Amino acid sequence: MAVSDPTRRAILDRLRHGSAHVNDLASGFRISRPAVSKHLRVLRSAHLVRERREGRNRIYQLEPERIQEVANWAEEYRTFWETKITRLKHHLERQSEEKDS
Repeated sequence: MAVSDPTRRAILDRLRHGSAHVNDLASGFRISRPAVSKHLRVLRSAHLVRERREGRNRIYQLEPERIQEVANWAEEYRTFWETKITRLKHHLERQSEEKDS
């Protein structure tokens, strides 16, 4: 999944503040610019970012609708696991109470 990689998530975080040139996105990472470009390619193929060209420069920006789809998908799993963990907690509490009785 495109957002499973921490570098790609960091790129998405940077793009929350607006469009950015690939070199600006690459600065601050301890990986090469070509490696950042590969991450951008993955994000672009997942339709999470859009690329536009201005001369020789490539400018990237978020695709907010697609980001929202990913957020909605992740929220379903968060709710699922939260429910399961709550049930497990209650089960363990009941077992503990039964042992203490």
